[in-house]
Amino acid sequence: MAITIIGAGFAALTAIKSLRKQGYQDDINLIAPTPELFYYPSLIWVPAGLRTKAALTVPLDNFFKRQQVNYFQDSVTALDPQTQRIQTPNNEYSYKYLLIASGGRFIKKLPGIEQIYTPCEGWAPTKAFSDALSSMHGGTLAFGFGGNPNEPSGMRGGPIFEFLFGIDTLLRQQKRRHKFDLLFFSPAPQPGKRMGEKAVQGLLQEIQRRGIRTHLGHAMKGFEANKIITEGGEQEADLIMFMPGLTGPAWAANSGLPLSPGGFIQADEYCRVPGFEQIFIAGDSGSFPGPDWMPKQAHMADLQAEAAAKNLLAVMRGAPAQATFKVELICIVDTLSDGIMVYRTPEKGWHFKSLFFHWAKRLFEWKYLRAYR
Repeated sequence: MAITIIGAGFAALTAIKSLRKQGYQDDINLIAPTPELFYYPSLIWVPAGLRTKAALTVPLDNFFKRQQVNYFQDSVTALDPQTQRIQTPNNEYSYKYLLIASGGRFIKKLPGIEQIYTPCEGWAPTKAFSDALSSMHGGTLAFGFGGNPNEPSGMRGGPIFEFLFGIDTLLRQQKRRHKFDLLFFSPAPQPGKRMGEKAVQGLLQEIQRRGIRTHLGHAMKGFEANKIITEGGEQEADLIMFMPGLTGPAWAANSGLPLSPGGFIQADEYCRVPGFEQIFIAGDSGSFPGPDWMPKQAHMADLQAEAAAKNLLAVMRGAPAQATFKVELICIVDTLSDGIMVYRTPEKGWHFKSLFFHWAKRLFEWKYLRAYR
């Protein structure tokens, strides 16, 4: 009996490995726009010239061949769980057992948001920001992130801290930091609080130590050319990087699947969509039970994918779903010269800064991607 997977990101690929590792030998059908894994975490090193598009893009042809995956190059536009059919612009696919791992999408509703750079949308905006920065002789650089007002977990702020610290370090290495004013802004009065109280205090102290201005705790109203507009006033900036909040895939709204207040597809503790015995979900497209600080990050997507794969096979064999995933935040906030390791579980949390963590993050990238090359 075949398993169909939507998506080709971290959760989808981890699920494939887990299914095969557990002895599943039948067909795996995967639908995704491109047969590539793009490694978003390392976009932070693009402004420093440490990564190229080719270095961050891993063709999946060999991986699909090794794992015996049937790949269909398509973009999902609709899903009907009643008829068990997936719609794309040119095709229709049927499924029996489904894993949704298509990722989330950014909320792009703020007026003027098209005028700023959203790095985690991919290579193009990050490279464009980097090129603009390299051509500047001075000015104000602004970095900020927002959230999903209806769902605390719909946020990805870690990369913004990394771009902020990394570019500060880069400008110092280039001996031109004195020509730039750096600004960090967020509607949250304590941005990064999901990492833990001590961690956020450490990050804010790092911002202060580096002489970076802040504009915090004011709701966003929009952007204009070279301007950030909040309820607390306007902030001038020559170059703006902003990470909006996250929500679920666009096609989910009319799918008939249960959605969370923030627009994500609901999941239970077993990564199963409530009310649909044969549909599972992993990664950023889902809303999972757990603490409100549970992160949207590749590590959590991997943990959810492993649980989803185990439960998929259990249901296929007529057994109950029993595998759950660990809620765990692990990230290294890289500064280009060192790194701040942040760790949090429901029971404990800590953060620690060291030169070692910068190189640990680079080593992890190499090790992680090697499995797919």
